[in-house]
Amino acid sequence: MKIFFSENTVDYSSYTFSYAIYAKREGSEDLSAIYDKGFLPYTGNLGLESEVFYLARSLRVDLDNFTDSSENRRVCRQIEPLNVKLEVIEKSDFDLNDPDFKSFCESYIAERIGSENMSVERWNYILASSIGTHILKFYNQEKTMGYILAAVGSDMLHYWFAFFDTEYMKTHSLGKYMMWKAIDWSKSQGLKHVYLGTAYKPAALYKIRDHKALEYWDGTQWNTDTKKLKELCKTDLDPKTADHFKTMGEPNNFLNDL
Repeated sequence: MKIFFSENTVDYSSYTFSYAIYAKREGSEDLSAIYDKGFLPYTGNLGLESEVFYLARSLRVDLDNFTDSSENRRVCRQIEPLNVKLEVIEKSDFDLNDPDFKSFCESYIAERIGSENMSVERWNYILASSIGTHILKFYNQEKTMGYILAAVGSDMLHYWFAFFDTEYMKTHSLGKYMMWKAIDWSKSQGLKHVYLGTAYKPAALYKIRDHKALEYWDGTQWNTDTKKLKELCKTDLDPKTADHFKTMGEPNNFLNDL
């Protein structure tokens, strides 16, 4: 991968000169190495012909240390009567133009995500990218209940986009079950990590509360301090006078630990 920087905000009062950090995937290089450095796929510009990733506070599960939480077990008990099954399909073997699949995803986008955040054109652009490698299909004898578009590398899975039957949101926590099942399946396949996207703002706290063995990219390394992560999420929307390093109480301790 090739890493590049793009200038962002300038604040001379605190000597803060921000850069957004990106990575360009070279050829068909293994996704695992890119995700391992804290990068996630960028799909905000539909005109990009290269596969670009952005550096962020990425969240992942360390599968070697993962065990079910009490919330995982509660959700599984709740789902059990529905007899949900999982089929993992390589994207190359899946009909992306199947009318039922398209309708299912587009209905979820309209109801839960919103066209201002995910247009049909953007969804088709994402589907066409080689980053997404597998479709995880959830179903029972009566109907299809959900899909996940996942990126699978040599030792990881990225839970990228999920769509589910919203009829079960309040009664069966279907979305939570699908995330847990993706983690459980990945562990059964001998993978090392499952990436769960970013961990920002209070809206991300459910990921942190629900799952054990979490790590987040703190700008330098994968950090297991979930107490600190929760505090970061709770204060992400607060006004900031400068970056975290400048506002640390003990910056020398931080520098000594590098």
